[in-house]
Amino acid sequence: MVTFLTTTGISFHLEGLVKGAKEKLILLSPFLQINDRLRQILDDKDREKIDIRVVYGKNELQPEENTWLKSKASVRLSFCKNLHAKCFLNESEVVITSMNLYEFSQVNNEEMGVLVVKAEDPALYASVYEEAMRLIRISDDVRVTVEKVFPAVANVAPKVPRGDRAQAAASKSGFCVRCRQTLKADPTHPYCKDCYPKWNQFQNADYEEKYCHLCGNATKSSMRKPTCYDCYKRFKDVFTFVAG
Repeated sequence: MVTFLTTTGISFHLEGLVKGAKEKLILLSPFLQINDRLRQILDDKDREKIDIRVVYGKNELQPEENTWLKSKASVRLSFCKNLHAKCFLNESEVVITSMNLYEFSQVNNEEMGVLVVKAEDPALYASVYEEAMRLIRISDDVRVTVEKVFPAVANVAPKVPRGDRAQAAASKSGFCVRCRQTLKADPTHPYCKDCYPKWNQFQNADYEEKYCHLCGNATKSSMRKPTCYDCYKRFKDVFTFVAG
């Protein structure tokens, strides 16, 4: 028997599915941003040495998320380029849903899903499990943490003679505040072409991001405040900043 789930039901059964895993746990989600409560449960499952497979499909995994996942000895993290399915299963049940394993989706979106219990419909469970394993097989293991990909950046940009600041600013490269991709320095447009559509979907000017747009260092930033304080002080008379 298949049980229909609303947004609340999906979150409830997903947590129960993770908590109830005794042997294996498979999490397939294009986007990943695991909330604190699920992290605590996954930490416990890692200590129990459960076989945990996590597959994501969008190349925007944040460094902190990646570091946390790679710190779990029992988690095998993989990237599947064309993944659009959202499916979560343990050895006894499956949740198939429209909801990503993404904190914003769990709190703000209207989602639908279904619960399949192996004991009630073993054939359907087996079909879903086989497809999940196929997706794992065609996925690429993530072996390098995001932090190692990015070179270290000094906290403060080198000093530039006052008369040359405008010229230096015009030629300066910036960074996407979400993924740290290099782009033209412009604090009024601090997102790359891949991340901007995702921000524009909700247009929250205060949504917290990860990097300074001008120096690229890790900092709390947003569309409204796209730089660290040092860069703002240095370039406030050179660049146009989004009004507060």
